[in-house]
Amino acid sequence: MRPIKIGIIGGSGLDDPNILKNRQEKKVTTIYGEPSDVMIVGDIEGVPCVLLARHGRKHDKMPGNVNYRANIWALKEEGCTHIIATNACGSLQEDFPPGTLSVADGFIDRTTNRKQTFYDGEPGHPPGVCHLPMEPAFHPLVRQIILEAACAAGIKIRNTGCIVAIEGPRYSSKMESLMYQTLGAHLVGMTTVPEAVLAKELGIMYAVIAMATDWDCWRATGEKVSHKSVLKVFQKNVQTVLGLLKVLIPRMGMENWDESIAEMEQLAKDSVILPTH
Repeated sequence: MRPIKIGIIGGSGLDDPNILKNRQEKKVTTIYGEPSDVMIVGDIEGVPCVLLARHGRKHDKMPGNVNYRANIWALKEEGCTHIIATNACGSLQEDFPPGTLSVADGFIDRTTNRKQTFYDGEPGHPPGVCHLPMEPAFHPLVRQIILEAACAAGIKIRNTGCIVAIEGPRYSSKMESLMYQTLGAHLVGMTTVPEAVLAKELGIMYAVIAMATDWDCWRATGEKVSHKSVLKVFQKNVQTVLGLLKVLIPRMGMENWDESIAEMEQLAKDSVILPTH
């Protein structure tokens, strides 16, 4: 079997390096600039992993200023075949109460100012134009194994969830929140795009474990979203997500990924139109 390496992109509170054994810090730079922070290289039960704090370990990078291209490029150069991303999201549906975990299966992009491709025509960047199919938005087999791991660990998790990706850092207005509901979305967050897109461009299998931390602001009653309310729910549930990762990674290490890796590499290659001479 081909070896795998799993990138773990930690959102707010989910970038604890203690989940890795034999860990070492690795500072890198890329052709797209600096990643959000150093990479923490180590393993979980013998499965090689790389932990990267999306917003920096000091949480000093707002969603729109995260260098997503540098983050994903750095993980690819480190040899990552998979990425498990963790996201804090607002709930848009009554049946997704705060604390709900979801293995997202789709997204709606409402971001406005983010670079979504490595193939931008700039000097020193990969040549060509990438017309990337985004269905499925997240890798089906990785999603399935997350669900299986959660079931084995007795962790309740939803097997669906469409995330609206907004620019941030502000939260939505009530009318925006209601509009997202009419689009059929379950969650609203600030980092799914372009992370998922860029990972797929490089042939990396990518999936999201999302946690609903609040009700956003669409409900007529109850507490509206605030940073304080988000942190309160997140801190209450962060150990559950970390526990899931500790069960999930060894489970992924037992899977034969040869066919999936080859398929993703071929998809990435076939999506690029090289310039004619």
